[in-house]
Amino acid sequence: MEENLTVERSRVPLSKEDFVSDQMVKWCPGCGAHAILSSVANVFPKIGYKKENFMLVSGIGCSSRFPYYVNTYGFHSIHGRANPLATGVKLANPHLSVWVATGDGDSMAIGGNHFIHIIRRNVDLNIMLFNNQIYGLTKGQYSPTTAMGTITKTSPQGTIEHPFNCGELVLGAQGTFFARVVDTNPKLMTEVMFEAAKHDGTSVVEILQNCVIYAEGVHDYITSKEVREDAQLILKNGEPMIFGKNKDKGIRLKGTRLEVVQLGVNSITEDDLLVHDQYEQDPGIHLMLAKMAPPLYPVALGVIRSALFPTYDDMVEEQIRKAKATSPIKCVDDLLNSGETWVIK
Repeated sequence: MEENLTVERSRVPLSKEDFVSDQMVKWCPGCGAHAILSSVANVFPKIGYKKENFMLVSGIGCSSRFPYYVNTYGFHSIHGRANPLATGVKLANPHLSVWVATGDGDSMAIGGNHFIHIIRRNVDLNIMLFNNQIYGLTKGQYSPTTAMGTITKTSPQGTIEHPFNCGELVLGAQGTFFARVVDTNPKLMTEVMFEAAKHDGTSVVEILQNCVIYAEGVHDYITSKEVREDAQLILKNGEPMIFGKNKDKGIRLKGTRLEVVQLGVNSITEDDLLVHDQYEQDPGIHLMLAKMAPPLYPVALGVIRSALFPTYDDMVEEQIRKAKATSPIKCVDDLLNSGETWVIK
């Protein structure tokens, strides 16, 4: 579990109801954020920390109302600044389990600089990135993840910008943990959030979320009942990469590229498929998995990467310990009497 040596565990069992806020949830009916909220309320008791040791930080956007709706400590910050504020919270009090609720615009547009650097530093906290491929709170402008050609309020002839792939951005910023889930699968979402909590370092969970007002059905190409079995590859560590309605398709490595194959055709068996290793330190295969998309590939869901590297906050704490142990100044009197002094007459 993240911070398992420092975060105080609850002495009494907690339930989902312990984390339900008394505030009215003001998201639109049918918004995918409701499923995310429910998953968080489910996973926090499972993590087992004292309720007051959870801290939620958010920026601006529909996602950033999150701290009001969970019965823990919370901080609603400003546009794109949730990640540096969360960094400060974690460094000031390592005994907190810090969670960030943010959106594709909040973190990858105005907050893009802070997003890549918190990942690069590997601060031990958890980022939940709601990706609905649109600006919802400000009424339907295209975002950094909006697909090319999409007609929006600010692209009436279709956007001509290349969208970010969240996983590619995270791994390019030297991310140690990246997972992807869809809001239509709360069971997987809860499992992935628990894995994120266990990770020592910055975890990023991209949640493909539906906006019923400005981007209705934007993820239907992988979530609709008709296609989801063939359009989703749910990764499980240590298991071969199998998918499809009949579990008869798989992913193998052919040369330097991933390839979709049909089991039983051309003597292909499970032994020919890639076995998922989320703990592999080399991000090569993880990056290829994060980039997969229809029509050539299914979308990879679940924990794609969970590699162990030193964390920023641990190294800061170590520097503080060394400074205390080696500094000749032990108190304010030592400081005031150090260096050159003189008397003014």
